[in-house]
Amino acid sequence: MLLGNPSHLKHLVPKDARLLGMDPGTKTIGLAVSDAALKIGTPLMTIKRTKFKADAGEIAKIVDSWKIGGFVIGLPINMDGSEGPRCQSIRQFQKNLEEYFDLPMCFWDERLSTVAVTRTMLEADASRKKRAKAVDKMAAAYILQGALDAMR
Repeated sequence: MLLGNPSHLKHLVPKDARLLGMDPGTKTIGLAVSDAALKIGTPLMTIKRTKFKADAGEIAKIVDSWKIGGFVIGLPINMDGSEGPRCQSIRQFQKNLEEYFDLPMCFWDERLSTVAVTRTMLEADASRKKRAKAVDKMAAAYILQGALDAMR
């Protein structure tokens, strides 16, 4: 079930369930998880993308082990507000997720999430190798936190 607004997620997620934030890229999927109170998003991990079925299997393990009740998926809207080919790809990713998971989902505008995270990591003097390894899950946390803040 795709929702237009993250505030609707709050009413559909079971008590004590968490949200999973996703930053789907062409090569990886950054993942972040909320706390059960739906207030704080924390970077979790990065999945190296293969076939969708395998990716969904990895996500299913996380859904089970973290008691996930819904998804927040980053949507890479262009700076002018338009949607390009990457948005179409993410929308298809979401449709594919619906075939595997009976959970509420919403998109969250991810404009500049990777830029903001990279800047923060540069300010923290993280090495290039550390940045490359962490940027996707950090961007997922940034996306998730934006949706969590909007829910309040």
